[in-house]
Amino acid sequence: MPGPLDPPPRLLMGPGPVNAYPTVLRAMSAGMVGQFDPAMTGYMNETMQLYRQVFGTSNEATLLVDGTSRAGIEAALVSLVEAGDRVLVPVFGRFGQLLCEIAERCGADVHVREVGWGDVFEPEQIEKAIVETEPTVLALVHGDTSTTMLQPFEGIGEICERHGVLFYADVTASLGGNAFVMDDLGVDVATAGLQKCLGGPPGSAPISLSPRAVERIERRRSIEAGILDAGDEIVEIPGRIRSNYFDLAMIMDYWGERRLNHHTEATSMLYAARECARVLLEEGIDEAVARHRLHGAAMLAGVRGLGLTPYGDVAHKMHNCVGVEIPPRADGERVDGEEVRKMMLERFGVEIGTSFGPLRGRIWRIGTMGYNARTDAVLTTLAAFEHALRHAGVGVPAGGGVDAALEVYR
Repeated sequence: MPGPLDPPPRLLMGPGPVNAYPTVLRAMSAGMVGQFDPAMTGYMNETMQLYRQVFGTSNEATLLVDGTSRAGIEAALVSLVEAGDRVLVPVFGRFGQLLCEIAERCGADVHVREVGWGDVFEPEQIEKAIVETEPTVLALVHGDTSTTMLQPFEGIGEICERHGVLFYADVTASLGGNAFVMDDLGVDVATAGLQKCLGGPPGSAPISLSPRAVERIERRRSIEAGILDAGDEIVEIPGRIRSNYFDLAMIMDYWGERRLNHHTEATSMLYAARECARVLLEEGIDEAVARHRLHGAAMLAGVRGLGLTPYGDVAHKMHNCVGVEIPPRADGERVDGEEVRKMMLERFGVEIGTSFGPLRGRIWRIGTMGYNARTDAVLTTLAAFEHALRHAGVGVPAGGGVDAALEVYR
């Protein structure tokens, strides 16, 4: 019989998940209440209001999807996209590819535009693609942790409005650590997760929908209801939302005043999501973004102080994650990146990230986000990194990483 859970202590400095804020963990241990208990519905209302501020929106339809950040992405796309709709996906990393895959499974006619991993799109490139493809939805990642790049959103919402396109944004990796004001940017739907800059565990996906997006989803529901009411024996209903669990029309009913039963809300995850938002707003969003900028800059300086090369266009990197090119050893052979990660984990309890796709074995990814965007976490990681690099045969300046980071803090 296994004993009780006793996870080893870890400092999670990869691209996510990260260590949760202590108050978030405490909130998750609070007692259960029934899903329609006035206390529970009160917490749901508070959570909606908190996330309106987090997203920077007045959208009434701001709520949680129970599941990891991918659940939010799937709920957004399956509810917005009808079979045959054209969806434009500008891809600059792995998570743009994920949007393509999910949109294809929704039956969309997916059009892809790509830039090299490590780069981002100019607004003119996106507008040109919109003119060429005439999509119903533009699906765009804000911060892609696979490359650590942050796609500038300025002007894209105006382009979408001008061409009658719905603008969906995946802000999982960026929200809370990089500037994002949904209404100002003209984003129609945004989805996120707790496990990065929001400093919580994976398992809940905040989402916000503009009135224009809600209208589209409600129109799809009304068409389906009209066909069913007519009594027609139709197996495949045109326009039907092809999921029950991720049907945002029903989820909005559950979170709305009528409280129509759809699922049993994940109570402990609701507590966590509420606390993540409360902690962020208590600090102040501008202050949290500045904190992520500071510690991200210190980590970037530390990486350079060790003589390593940051990956990609650092002018467009997220505040909360840096890619590091895996260097050669003194004999010219490339370092085994997994051995370095293993040593950091086993000797120091510090985790940094590997990568995948075309960057597998080429870069490490180091995060400074949420609760871990703090000085001691940065300095500890750099000290452990230096030790592991030396052991792997890389000549690095003694104390170079920590000293360079401390210069940023001074």
